[in-house]
Amino acid sequence: MIAIIKYNGGNVYSVQNALNRLNTESIITDDFDSIRKADKVIFPGVGEASSTMNLLKEKGLDKLIPTLTQPILGICLGMQLMCKSNEEGNTAGMGIFDINVKKFPSGNVVPHMGWNTISDFKSLLFSKIQEENDVYFVHSYYCELSENTTSICDYILPFSASLQRDNFFAMQFHPEKSGKIGSLLLNNFLKL
Repeated sequence: MIAIIKYNGGNVYSVQNALNRLNTESIITDDFDSIRKADKVIFPGVGEASSTMNLLKEKGLDKLIPTLTQPILGICLGMQLMCKSNEEGNTAGMGIFDINVKKFPSGNVVPHMGWNTISDFKSLLFSKIQEENDVYFVHSYYCELSENTTSICDYILPFSASLQRDNFFAMQFHPEKSGKIGSLLLNNFLKL
């Protein structure tokens, strides 16, 4: 069973629909026991960092998520909240990744929205996926490059398109909106 974390923010139903297309059963839940017992966990996110972190804190999910031992996938804002800090709302994150999330420099087209190329794959999630594929992004803040970077996108500057540390995986882009490549990435996550 796949648990999709429910916290009144995020793109939970889009993610569940993507899993349905892969014939994978999932539940949308904020129940701690259900999340702990799940084979895998997906932590989606769409919204503003500080208000979303407050929602997580209200439910205690900010304390639960870093303790999970099964594979967990953070998506978009979910990825950013797994980092140490976020300039959006001067938000402290969960610190799973020792990375700062910064706003794209002003004077450029922001948000970064639409299809863009990812490269430099360094994760099992990219198994059987060729370099230089396009995926779908919607974000105004980016994760710095680090030792946890598993793919890179270059928009205004190079940034982490995906991250991995131990059982924690994360994608800045939306695999559930990224067509065939996104489905392959989700399927690779499900096979971990």
